[in-house]
Amino acid sequence: MSDQPLLSMKDIRSGYGEAVVLDNISLEVAERGSLAVLGRNGVGKSTLLLTIMGFTAVGRGSILWRGADITAMAPHRRARAGIGWVAQEREIFPNLTVEENLTVAARPGRWDLASVYDLFPRIRERRQANGNQLSGGEQQMLATARALMTNPALLLLDEPLEGLAPIIVEELVRALKRMIADEGTAVILIEQHAEIALSLTEHAVLLERGRIVHRARSQDLLQDHATLDRYIGMKVEGSV
Repeated sequence: MSDQPLLSMKDIRSGYGEAVVLDNISLEVAERGSLAVLGRNGVGKSTLLLTIMGFTAVGRGSILWRGADITAMAPHRRARAGIGWVAQEREIFPNLTVEENLTVAARPGRWDLASVYDLFPRIRERRQANGNQLSGGEQQMLATARALMTNPALLLLDEPLEGLAPIIVEELVRALKRMIADEGTAVILIEQHAEIALSLTEHAVLLERGRIVHRARSQDLLQDHATLDRYIGMKVEGSV
């Protein structure tokens, strides 16, 4: 296997119009790798994913995908190249059934209807329901499953556990563990539940005011309560 990163960001400055949100961002994700992006609200975490997808103005630096420069590539071409995205707003189609949501953008590969239903049994049971008839947790499962149906090499997840009931969080965490550990799906995960994010991933970065201020192996950071408390403002009680 090549040592070349799947995704590489080099000295990126990006934002919206004249407003700079991220500066001096450099990171890498390996094939089958996993990265947690942690930080307080408003530090640029979602903008980081939007920059990877091509929805921000990049003023400096480069983004490489399997060694090729995609800094100027349109978002839809990045998706076709193998970058999947589950937005915080989920953005499912409300008037399509679960199954129609899953098949509308499907591409050939490891993930098909049978495999995503196996990963998310709850949405298999609801496959004939419309998107707007699902609970918030079911919509999050559907959004994640729909992204998998595009068979991405890298999946970007923006706070997938936000506002969900504990039992749904447990189901989603089990699915994410299987995607990452067993199926080898490369992931960049933004999540306010730091202990969960760190238990799921190999590596982590902490953002503060649009810059990376700390890098570590996830298991090491999980034990570094002082650093987490400093940059996230919360104490970690244990891993999932």
